[in-house]
Amino acid sequence: MGMQSVAVACGALALCLALSTATNPGFVVRITQAGLDYAQEQGIAILQKELAQLKLQDFSGKSGKVHYSFSRLHIPTFRLPHSRITPVPNVGLQVSISNAFAELNGDWRVKFLFIKGHGSFNLKVENVNLKIILRLGSDTTGRPTISTSDCSARISNVRVRFSGKLGWLYNLFHRVIERKLRKNLESKVCDNVAKSVHNELQKYIQTLPVTAKIDNNFGIDYSLVAPPRATPKSLDLDLKGEFYSLAHRSPIPFSPLPLAFPSDHERMVYFGASSYFFNTAGIAYHEAGALVFEITEAMIPKEARFSLDTSIFSAFIPQLEEKYPNMPMKFRLSTPTAPFLTIGPGGISFQPIVDIQAYAILPNSKLAPLFLLSLTGNVSAVINVRSGRIVGSLDVGRIRLSLKDSAVGTFQVQFLQSIMNILTSNVLLPHLNARLDEGFRLPLPDRIQLSNILVRFHQNFLLLGADVRFQPRG
Repeated sequence: MGMQSVAVACGALALCLALSTATNPGFVVRITQAGLDYAQEQGIAILQKELAQLKLQDFSGKSGKVHYSFSRLHIPTFRLPHSRITPVPNVGLQVSISNAFAELNGDWRVKFLFIKGHGSFNLKVENVNLKIILRLGSDTTGRPTISTSDCSARISNVRVRFSGKLGWLYNLFHRVIERKLRKNLESKVCDNVAKSVHNELQKYIQTLPVTAKIDNNFGIDYSLVAPPRATPKSLDLDLKGEFYSLAHRSPIPFSPLPLAFPSDHERMVYFGASSYFFNTAGIAYHEAGALVFEITEAMIPKEARFSLDTSIFSAFIPQLEEKYPNMPMKFRLSTPTAPFLTIGPGGISFQPIVDIQAYAILPNSKLAPLFLLSLTGNVSAVINVRSGRIVGSLDVGRIRLSLKDSAVGTFQVQFLQSIMNILTSNVLLPHLNARLDEGFRLPLPDRIQLSNILVRFHQNFLLLGADVRFQPRG
């Protein structure tokens, strides 16, 4: 094999290894051009305010026999009327600002031979053009980073007017002064842009949660698995998207599948929540023992018109009446395995398996195990977004029962069907739906509100779309 063939083979092997070790995201955030345009509006408003507070250094010089100095320079007006933000593949974002204008005021002093004078001046700056390249990346914690990789400011038109007794003297060499003021301002504008990006924008984007705490026991890992990816039409953030226990984080026994993200662009932002994202929740809650629920007499609604005691079951379980007559009962529901859902164009569905252990509560408050049932059923979910959180509710179709174990003899489980339907629909589901209605926080930076929500189902992931509004402080 020749050297060229070896190089090709090594390159192909490296590519295969890279592809095999690439981490697919469990959750994707896409900011469309409409979203970038809105972000640009908010950012330009902040930048405009920052530029109006520019501090320019005093400077002095000499032109022929004239010595001059400028001091107390300040900018009462800086306007950025035309701007555009566009993604730059493999880099980040480009911000273009054209036809900006500003005013600059200050004081001047002059010495010409034995003549001294002072006064004020006004500088009008027109046709200011800025180009700013923002490089996007991620740090070791999976947080996004942003920095100014390039900035150019060009001022094509400067007009200065001097007031004071010797203002006429300045007008003799105003072009020299205008050139110096223009260069000073061009340099300071880019310095201030870099400062604003570092102090304001970088600080703000890092409010994007790397971890979203659900409660004292669970959280969601929203760290970046790769730097933000700019495409010609959007900015994509690939996030881990994984639920975990705060006490003990176990590795997930499967990996997220690639998401075939659609080219929708009607909304400013889209969220792709994969089936992996939801299934890690099932694993985390199951392994932590959180998918356990008990049903007692006090939880049964009055409209059900039955008491949870052995007498209601004794008609078809004779041994129950013999061993535990008229005793209160309790059901303990648990999942033998983590629930696993699927997402397709028709929505979210799964068939969880639930073990139901029935107990008799003895006079001394001890529990006597009676029988163990296995319950399965088709469960569907309704998903929405409210207050920046994914919320949902479950609905259960007809359930199916089987007897796994019994300490009171065998019996026909179909006799329990109606009772279990009541307990499922009136006790279990309301409890689960109350928790799901609290929702799980979406990966959003501070002070962002969502509106115009869109919910669509695709193969292997849920697509959420929304428009955004930034809420300034105060």
